[in-house]
Amino acid sequence: MAGAAARDPAETASADPAPGRPGATPAAGKPVVEARGLSLVFETPDQPVTALQDIDLDIARGEFVSLIGPSGCGKTTLMRVVADLEQPTAGTIRVNGGTPEQARLDRSYGYVFQAPALYPWRNVQRNVELPLEIMGMPKAERRQRAERSLETVGLEQFSRKFPWQLSGGMQQRASIARALSFEPGLLLMDEPFGALDEITRDNLNVHLLDLWGRTGITVIFVTHSIPEAVFLSSKIVVMSPRPGRILEVIDSDLPRERDLDIRESPEFLRIAHAVREGLRQGHSYD
Repeated sequence: MAGAAARDPAETASADPAPGRPGATPAAGKPVVEARGLSLVFETPDQPVTALQDIDLDIARGEFVSLIGPSGCGKTTLMRVVADLEQPTAGTIRVNGGTPEQARLDRSYGYVFQAPALYPWRNVQRNVELPLEIMGMPKAERRQRAERSLETVGLEQFSRKFPWQLSGGMQQRASIARALSFEPGLLLMDEPFGALDEITRDNLNVHLLDLWGRTGITVIFVTHSIPEAVFLSSKIVVMSPRPGRILEVIDSDLPRERDLDIRESPEFLRIAHAVREGLRQGHSYD
């Protein structure tokens, strides 16, 4: 779970000098994420590029929110603003009632990237322990937390394996375990299953849905897949082509406990149709 030149949220979100203290959580009834009039313009050598424009969005505690839209619409940029990896040029954003910077310092979120980015010379457990090690957490507590996280994602029997000994899906589960190791209340996932085959992706969707149900964690999930967004989410945010705007927020009334068979149900197909129509509407602006 490491970025290239950007700060690694697994590390920056765990920079608080008080190891072992759980991340801050919002007061009851307060949104975990609250954006108002949020815009972001990138300055480039030829001309400015508007990545986000007038974003208004509330995400409540315990929701599973998918951001969906065409490539380049600002889904990942919006998530990076939440994570304090990008700075908006207009509007406001609050995370747990404070600034994104404070949320990062409070270790309030875990971040899962598109690629697992596990260190090949560290076994799975030591990869999961890495953020805790950076925090200066005692070795015994690091081990306990890593074991707990690996058990949460069903990898407790593979803790001594190295990343190259795991399948792609198992590597991504290890990445999720690392993001959960410091027990955040918010999980940011940037299209984590996009490079996987359909069977593995379905399996990980089921694992993730089970994890969400067991932990009650708030999830923001970037995807290009309509079926994935509908299967996982309690709320789907449909975004337009650049400049990224929110076209529609679709609430899901599917039961919280779901299996893959629900994708054939009339309710599922109705929501998928609404998402598809929202995306089509976005392209009509071009």
